[in-house]
Amino acid sequence: MSRFFPMNGQVDIIFLIGLTLKLSILLVEFSLGLRTGFEDILHLFRHPALFVRSLAAMYLVVPFFALSAALAFPLNGPVKIALVALALSPVPPLLPKKQLKAGGGRSYIASLLFTAALISIVFVPVVLSLLTSVFSVGLEISPLALARFVFLMILAPILAGMLTKKLAPIFSAKLAGPLAKISLLTLILAVLPVLFVAWPLILSLIGNGSILVFIAFTLVGLAAGHWLGGPAKETRTTLALAAASRHPGMALVIAGANFPAEKKLVLAALLLYLIVGAVVSLPYLFRKKPTEG
Repeated sequence: MSRFFPMNGQVDIIFLIGLTLKLSILLVEFSLGLRTGFEDILHLFRHPALFVRSLAAMYLVVPFFALSAALAFPLNGPVKIALVALALSPVPPLLPKKQLKAGGGRSYIASLLFTAALISIVFVPVVLSLLTSVFSVGLEISPLALARFVFLMILAPILAGMLTKKLAPIFSAKLAGPLAKISLLTLILAVLPVLFVAWPLILSLIGNGSILVFIAFTLVGLAAGHWLGGPAKETRTTLALAAASRHPGMALVIAGANFPAEKKLVLAALLLYLIVGAVVSLPYLFRKKPTEG
């Protein structure tokens, strides 16, 4: 294991990581679609005040903190890149099951995820253009490439699940639960070997406040979402978890388009973020459970 990502005829580990993680994410989104009606997608549009607060938490508060931290602290280069890329990826990929466990309303979850995915197609290129103008650095991503990623990885599986529910509601109700468990299993199968192989690179990024900034990133998201989620426990919980979570796949696409030479280290930084974010979010989840219902 002298080289982190073996090539030269061997299977590219990056490809295997991406394939397995994509499969688990697709299964999660499809299983959410199996529980979602087409009317659920419009939930946020029927609640405009909640719509505005949700966008503020996910697209203003957390990105502002992430960009400020990247500029203010002497973080490792790949960590800074990962932090900015995460700030521009406000589409939680694996939250539906977690949010449902924590008491989030299914209609709000589906509508939030669907709406965030659509907005990101415009949000990411616009913010990259602004960053280029302000800091005189060449940052860009093809809107078409981003739209293709969002459609294939988020919108298409949800729509496929919703269509399946419409055509076969009994089958969908029976399939949704087992499929959600399978998606979790595939995620574990992907993450554990990745952590084992990537651990040396992850360790190399620790220092200069990397862990602290990812802790703060998650706490800011949880606090912003909880505060802006409104009086209902369901929406507070859902928005808190959504604001604290980012789409690592989308972040890697953004980082890879602008810093291809740093892609492996950025991937390690994203894994570090996932570990820290999961650990920091757990107390919030457990704290909410006794008051649910």
